[in-house]
Amino acid sequence: MNLFVVLVFLMPLQVLNNSPTVQCFMRNLLPILHQYYHPGDLIIAGIMSQVRTFLNAITFEKHPSKELSDDHTFLTQTYQHIMALAFAVKEINENPQLLPNVTLGFHILNSHFSASWTYQASMELLSSQSRFIPNYKCDAENTPVGVIGGPTSNVCLHMTTILSIYKIPQIIYGSAPVMNDRTQAVFFHQMFPNGTHQYEGILQLLLHFRWIWVGVVSQDEENTERFVENVIPMFSERGICFDFIERFPKISFSSNVGDLMTEAFESFSILMQSSANAVVIHGEIHDTITFRLIPWGAEFVGMPMKSKVWVMTAQMEFTSLPFQRSLSIQFLHGALSFTTHSKEVLGFHRFLQMRNPNSEKEDGFIEDFWKQAFNCYFPKNGLEEMERKICTGEEKLETLPGSVFDISMTGFSYSIYNAIYAVAHTLHGMHLFRFNHLKLAVRERRRFLNIESWQLQRFLQSVYFNNSAGEPVYFNKNGEIVAAFDILNWVTFPNESFHRVRVGRMNPIGPSENVFTIQEDAIMWPSRFNQALPHSLCNDNCYPGYRRTKKEGEPFCCYDCLPCPEGKISNQNDMDDCFQCPENQYPNYNKDTCMPKSISFLSYEDPLGISLALFALAFSFITALVLGIFIKHKDTPIIKANNCSLTYSLLIALLLCFLCTLLFIGRPEKVVCILRQTAFGIIFSVAVSCILTKTTIVVVAFMATRPGSNMRKWVGKRLGTNMVLSCSFIQAAICIVWLATSPPFPDFDTHSMTEELVLECNEGSTIMFYCVLGYMGFLATVSFTVAFLARKLPDSFNEAKFITFSMLVFCSVWLSFVPTYLSTKGKYMVAVEIFSILSSSAGLLSCIFLPKCYIVLLRPDLNKREQLIRRNIK
Repeated sequence: MNLFVVLVFLMPLQVLNNSPTVQCFMRNLLPILHQYYHPGDLIIAGIMSQVRTFLNAITFEKHPSKELSDDHTFLTQTYQHIMALAFAVKEINENPQLLPNVTLGFHILNSHFSASWTYQASMELLSSQSRFIPNYKCDAENTPVGVIGGPTSNVCLHMTTILSIYKIPQIIYGSAPVMNDRTQAVFFHQMFPNGTHQYEGILQLLLHFRWIWVGVVSQDEENTERFVENVIPMFSERGICFDFIERFPKISFSSNVGDLMTEAFESFSILMQSSANAVVIHGEIHDTITFRLIPWGAEFVGMPMKSKVWVMTAQMEFTSLPFQRSLSIQFLHGALSFTTHSKEVLGFHRFLQMRNPNSEKEDGFIEDFWKQAFNCYFPKNGLEEMERKICTGEEKLETLPGSVFDISMTGFSYSIYNAIYAVAHTLHGMHLFRFNHLKLAVRERRRFLNIESWQLQRFLQSVYFNNSAGEPVYFNKNGEIVAAFDILNWVTFPNESFHRVRVGRMNPIGPSENVFTIQEDAIMWPSRFNQALPHSLCNDNCYPGYRRTKKEGEPFCCYDCLPCPEGKISNQNDMDDCFQCPENQYPNYNKDTCMPKSISFLSYEDPLGISLALFALAFSFITALVLGIFIKHKDTPIIKANNCSLTYSLLIALLLCFLCTLLFIGRPEKVVCILRQTAFGIIFSVAVSCILTKTTIVVVAFMATRPGSNMRKWVGKRLGTNMVLSCSFIQAAICIVWLATSPPFPDFDTHSMTEELVLECNEGSTIMFYCVLGYMGFLATVSFTVAFLARKLPDSFNEAKFITFSMLVFCSVWLSFVPTYLSTKGKYMVAVEIFSILSSSAGLLSCIFLPKCYIVLLRPDLNKREQLIRRNIK
């Protein structure tokens, strides 16, 4: 057959007509058995695949051409395509507003899903009605003004090879073929929307349901090869990975059913063993025949049939062979399929109900369709088949299960319906153009009926109309219909019928937020998922609180789950990494959410704060009491002997030390933060300076008692005052510099405590803070050293031994303060500093003043000059 096609286009017409070989070939050429011709003023042709031929082995026992027709079967589901074309022509002819006084006819030929039959059908359209002589027509009125082709891309490809030479417009309702010659593509228009939008819709569907571990089954054809090479990498870039990419065996003109099934079983085995619950099926309309063998194949290889969510492309439509009629379709329950957008057309159901093989003699398809749809036969020559019932012709199409024939208009049929109307509106527009511009009204009808098909091309490109369903129909600049894809959910029933429910849409011409829509609640899932959303993952999700890490040697969709490290969370499934909470929040126990941190500071409501405040007040009261005792007994010898002014200054400084701890309790404010450390540093410096001065005076007084000593001039009140003021002034200067350069300020510590936001006083300059502590430590060290050296001076009024012990306590407290302060966090740092202030101040108070108070209050007999002198002599 293909050899003949080559001869037609390589040899001149005269040679072809006179060639004995070609004439012999044409005489023996099998006629196209299934045709449907309806006369009209203008003819629209249709090359459609309705009948599939399967080739048995050639035995050479009879003419090979006869063996080609031995085994053919009618795909009952695709008969609706013919009905859609006939119905559209009928509507147009009954519409007085469209092509008035002109009737449309049609000529539909079967192409058997085969390249050779498609070539023959194309050339038959270029031949005389009575004789097959390509390129020769004596009845010009039967030349088609356009050709509707489909449903597979191969039919369209082989059809355009011939028809484009004659510049005949072709409107294809299947997927677009891969065109190597762009000049041919000029003459065809696609009723199938741009496939890129469909693939984007499939991707959005997978991502919406988080099906990232999927399988792909495609047909071994050029169109699906392009899908595997170009589309699958796009899916991978968006996070989809594939457990398997399998190919179903190719169904061709010479396919044998037994061989076909044998080749498919291996693919079935891989498919059933896969852990992927979502499988994308990419193929053409007839590939459903192979797809329906899945349950049979699973049973044949001894594997349990696992329900999966099949995601089918719009190129596919439900078709089956007669022997598959008894096969269950329950495995299709819950499937999702894309389809070209369709809408029920008023009157189409009624048109189908009126079909009757007894009255439709023009229809060369209806008899075979009727026999296979209703499993009956039409008796011929008085012969009867005992095992089958006789067809009456009165059977009703609506009684057939959906698996045999669907009376609801499918996407392909809707495309054919719109294609016929597109041609009709184009012809109508051409008629109006000629009538209005060429002013040939008298001869217009005759000239219009002799229209050349190539003239239709320019008008067809710009056609725009609303069909009877109220939807606009028009083509883009690439000759593709501008339309949406519907997403259908397959619901099957025990009687092997099914219903397809529209649950979503991929509409590239809509608003960006409505390009992809899906009604998840309306979807019926496969039975084994118990109406729960199926998951299709390589492994379980990494739930919040965990992060995923790639498995070595596995696809990127396969991963292990590791818990988030301390301080980090993950709040979604399958996060690649955990992240830190904001500074004012902290991870909860499960590390899957951030909790707001509570603001923490050492307050008076806090038990610790109350306790420290009570201690501070208690020590302040004791200090004030001691001061009162010393003032009351200021004339006693023991009080006079220890420099009253320095004693009073020291007690007042200690009182202020106890009271300054109250600045550390409560909510930190700006003024409070400035006063805290500076007041503490200056007051403590005054206290320590007083102690240093008292010790120094003891030493100077002892040295002044030696004969010929020059130290007498230093003895007096001036020495004490100057020492206290000078030592305190240095600390005050340090504090002034601190406040001038980087003063303390209220601040939130977000890092020290996990669950708390610590409100504290930021020191501003840590260096200046430690300078204050360091200077205070320097004074304490000097005081301790001087007191230690003077502790054994022979003087009854010598209090150096008490000062030595008190400074030992003081230094011990502050030496332990630094590491303790640095190791604690939050409000406990403030508590450590308060405790250090209280304990060191209490140490000074108790070690220096309690022995004197004991003598003053409890042993007044010892507080006499004579007693003190006696003790000194001893």
